[in-house]
Amino acid sequence: MAAALAATMPHQLQFGPPAGMASAVGLRVTPARVQVPMRGFVIPQRCLRMVYVRASAAVSQEVEAEQDEGGLLVAEAPPPKKEKLFQKDKGRSKRFMEIQKLRVKKQEYDPETAIRLMKDTASAKFVETAEVHIRLNIDPKYTDQQLRATVSLPKGTGQVVRVAVLAQGEKQQEAKNAGADLVGAEDLIEQIAGGFLEFDKLIATPDMMPKVAKLGRLLGPRGLMPNPKAGTVSLDITKAVGEFKAGKVEYRADKTGIVHVLFGKSDFPAEDLLANLVAVANSVDANKPSGAKGVYWKTCYLCTTMGPSIRLNVNQLRDFKLTGS
Repeated sequence: MAAALAATMPHQLQFGPPAGMASAVGLRVTPARVQVPMRGFVIPQRCLRMVYVRASAAVSQEVEAEQDEGGLLVAEAPPPKKEKLFQKDKGRSKRFMEIQKLRVKKQEYDPETAIRLMKDTASAKFVETAEVHIRLNIDPKYTDQQLRATVSLPKGTGQVVRVAVLAQGEKQQEAKNAGADLVGAEDLIEQIAGGFLEFDKLIATPDMMPKVAKLGRLLGPRGLMPNPKAGTVSLDITKAVGEFKAGKVEYRADKTGIVHVLFGKSDFPAEDLLANLVAVANSVDANKPSGAKGVYWKTCYLCTTMGPSIRLNVNQLRDFKLTGS
């Protein structure tokens, strides 16, 4: 049968499976011969229906070949492929996919251009927060390469900070005069132990720290535990409360050596955002761990809460912060 078919219509069988498809299942066509593995398989005169199976997903796709005017069998073209997306882009909204076209991926921008692009990508229905993410050449698992410090943003954070103070005696009145939202001693400690966490910063005097120790498991994971390095343990209550109310921000390197700092809101003027960014860069350099070796800064990215990341030129930022501030 195969020989007869090849002899009667050899010119009609000059095609193979489409690109990217596995060999045919049930019928295989080659330029020289036709192989029919199953008896009773009928080949129509005007068309030839072939079944292919993708090896990866084992999904069959029927490809119909029809005769053209010249007598050759022509296979239907496969449907156009969709644009390939990166794994991290799958599930992104249309809004995000549009605004990320405003910047070029992996391209480094100077500080002024990066801030302008960051403001252009802030298209959410709320005022987004401006964030900077700095990858440092440190390994925080070593004690001499840990980074934890604070920075006072000259233009503020744009957020309302609720400050609670643990103090005794005259320090309580001093905290109230400085503008603290909550002031107390043992009574406030008991409230916190019961689950009260309606504050953003907790400041304590040194004499209250032994009593605050029992709150470590509750406050520690939330970043609210008073700490001298963070400026939340101090005898100068007025200064401590005033700084956090004005825009003092605490930051620390995570386990991968990345520092995440918010430095304003997307509706800030570009000049104010630039001033805050320079202050953050100065602080990160000033608090360089003693164990950090080699190149200290690796990469730096800016973004808003719901926007794409914009890569910043680290060298230009460091040069700018020396001359522009």
